[in-house]
Amino acid sequence: MRQDISPCKVADTTPTPRHPPLPPEARLPFNRCNLPPAILGSLTYQRHPAPLEIDGVAETHADLFRRLERLETVQERAQQFLDYMDVHFALHDLERAGFEKGMKKSRAKADYLRTVRGWSFDSDGREGAVLKGWVESRFGLIPRYHKTPIPSPDDNAYRRYMEERTRGLYNTNALEAQLDLLYTFGQYELGRRLPGTTHLTLYRGVNRVDQHEVLAKEKGGYRVVVLNSLNSFTDTRERADEFGDYILTAQVPLAKIFFFNKLLPGMLKGEDEYTVIGGVFEVEIRTI
Repeated sequence: MRQDISPCKVADTTPTPRHPPLPPEARLPFNRCNLPPAILGSLTYQRHPAPLEIDGVAETHADLFRRLERLETVQERAQQFLDYMDVHFALHDLERAGFEKGMKKSRAKADYLRTVRGWSFDSDGREGAVLKGWVESRFGLIPRYHKTPIPSPDDNAYRRYMEERTRGLYNTNALEAQLDLLYTFGQYELGRRLPGTTHLTLYRGVNRVDQHEVLAKEKGGYRVVVLNSLNSFTDTRERADEFGDYILTAQVPLAKIFFFNKLLPGMLKGEDEYTVIGGVFEVEIRTI
């Protein structure tokens, strides 16, 4: 893990003018990582990515990453991570986490694994709102869709999403901090498994070409689109065929992969799903 993290508190910045920028209504002016939203959400970033690091996570959990460095196999590292999460966040000892006996604990059990599984079942459900809210908080990317389009933070659709996000976080056990470490571990693991790799070719099935906001049309079926703050992709084109009449093919920076099912054992809905942080992307759109 890099230790030279300099939290960026830069005010609004615009990418190179020749590239369509991320619309202002799709981003906050600040975030909690080392690049501002207008940069990490830009087309320039897709083409020339850099590591994304959430403020303070690597330093806070440095002992975990020292332990991981000593482990050679994927299975050993995954188990080390699961054990660390269990102990650090007291996931099986809610009283130690601050919940008193007799308290209602249904949401206290909403940990990072249940949240990711909930996304797999319904990305527009409560867990989906929590994850989109986490992306908004940490990376500064405002959702463009949750149950319905969200044209701007002033729209009622944004208010409804925020209400569901709040309900999803209420009475949980440092859930967003758990997600911080899940993302950071995933980035560490991608670096170990795919050294020197900057992008993965991933696919997404959609039912309508206009399902995403199009900023520019290019030759050969390529378009520049605004993806939602969080999106499901797959690394298998045939799998994407099952979800729509059109296939979006994108070169996804590894730094924008929040989670992938091969990261940890026992995840649901197949082994080929990738959850991708959004922004402006150049994609190829083809019919099946």
